Amino acid sequence: MKKFLTLIFCIFAFSLNAGAKETTYNKVDFDKAISDGKVVVVSSWIKYCTSCASQMKVLKKAKKDFDNIEYFAFDVTNKEIANFFKVQYQTTLLIFKDNKEVYRSIGETTKELIYDALKSSI
Repeated sequence: MKKFLTLIFCIFAFSLNAGAKETTYNKVDFDKAISDGKVVVVSSWIKYCTSCASQMKVLKKAKKDFDNIEYFAFDVTNKEIANFFKVQYQTTLLIFKDNKEVYRSIGETTKELIYDALKSSI
């Protein structure tokens, strides 16, 4: 019974993390944000990835704390987008400024380090 309850808890926890993830990236909006001179943040995720959910939680807070930054996210299994950004792993974080990639990390979920990267890109 204990194993069954543990399994149910894990499934429920993973489904909560999965529900918060959605693809918000599209090329038209990305190109417009770049041409408008905004700092652009792109993050990748995959279903049931807890580190992705942690990173997205930090980025959600950062949206409120930083102006003039545009945020996009995409499912790393979308090969067209993943190939465009040369992303192979979930929880990849990219920052663009002046139409150039200025930051890339894989697996970073620490608020302090993500905020430092955002601050240095503004």
